Amino acid sequence: MVIILGIESTAHTFGVGVVKEGKVLANKRNMYTTESGGIIPTESAQHHCECKNELYFEALDEAGLAGKENKIDAIAFSQAPGLAPCLLEGMKFAKELSKRLGKPIVGINHCIAHLEIGNVTGAKDPVMLYASGANTQIIAYAAGKYRIFGETLDLGVGNFIDTVARFAGMGFPGGPILEKLAKESSNYIELPYKVKGMDVAFAGIQTKLRQMIESGAYKLSDLAFSLQETVFAMLVETAERALAHTGKKELLLGGGVACNARLQEMCKIMCDERGCKFFVPEKPLLVDNAAMIAYLGEIMFKAKVNVFQPDELDKIDILPRQRTDEVNVGWKD
Repeated sequence: MVIILGIESTAHTFGVGVVKEGKVLANKRNMYTTESGGIIPTESAQHHCECKNELYFEALDEAGLAGKENKIDAIAFSQAPGLAPCLLEGMKFAKELSKRLGKPIVGINHCIAHLEIGNVTGAKDPVMLYASGANTQIIAYAAGKYRIFGETLDLGVGNFIDTVARFAGMGFPGGPILEKLAKESSNYIELPYKVKGMDVAFAGIQTKLRQMIESGAYKLSDLAFSLQETVFAMLVETAERALAHTGKKELLLGGGVACNARLQEMCKIMCDERGCKFFVPEKPLLVDNAAMIAYLGEIMFKAKVNVFQPDELDKIDILPRQRTDEVNVGWKD
C-alpha cells in the first residue's frame, strides 16, 4: 500500500495533500490573496514559506499519519510549470522532507496533474479543457505524450480575467467577483472574438474591456456577463474542434477557471449536442491543490518515472517553463 505526500506551490496556492492507493486522504491548501492588484511572485513565495509547516502537520493529522511520517513512501512536488520563486519554495520543502525522512521525491508537471486527477470522475480518455490563471490549453493523450491541440497565444484565461478585475479596482483573485457580477446581467455587449484555428487570444479583448471600464459608460455587471459569454464561447469552440479532430468522446474540465458555473454549463450543452460525456472534478480538485500532485506522484512512483532518491536531490530542479507536451508519459503504456 503506497502512501504519497504531495506539495503544490506553482503560483498563489501552497498545498499539502496525501494519497493512498489512489484515494485522497488529505488535501490542505492556503491561498495568497490581495485587496487590490494582482499576484506578486516574491510575496506569494513568502506566503508559501510561512504556511508550509502548518499545512504539512494539518495534512498528516487529516490523513491519520500524525507521528507516523515514516509510513510515507515518497514526496511528490510541483516541479513545473509556474512562477519560479513559488516553485522554489515547494522544491526546497520537498527536499527538506526527503532528507529528514529518507524518502525519494517525484517531480510533477502541474498541468498533467490536473488532467490525471480527472480519473476520479470516471473519465477514461478525454480531451481536457485546461483553464487556469497562467494556462489555457486543449490537451489530449496521443502517441506517448499529452499533446496540446490548442492554446492561448498570449494570456492565460485566468490571468486575463483577474487583470480585467484589477482594471475595475478589484483585488486578487478577481474571477469569483466577476462571476457573481455576471449573474446580475443578461445584457450582452459585443466584444472582440479571437479564435485562430485551434488557438485563442485574449489581449485584444482585454484592451477593449479596459477602455470600456475607464470610459465609465458601462455597467460592470454587463461587462462581466459579456466577458464570460464571449471568452467561454471561444474556449468551448476550440474544445469542440479538438473533440472532432481526435474522435474522442469525453470532455474533461480542469483548472481554477473551470470552477465557473457558466463555463461548466456551456461545456455540458456542447457535449450533449455532440453525444459526448462531460466530466468535471469537485472544486477542491479543480483549483490548484496538492492532492492531484500526490495522485500523479503515486502513479509515477510506481512506474519509476522522474523519481529521485535522497542522495540524488542535486539532480532535480524546478522547470518553470516546461510545456505539457515536453513530458514523456512513461506510465501510460
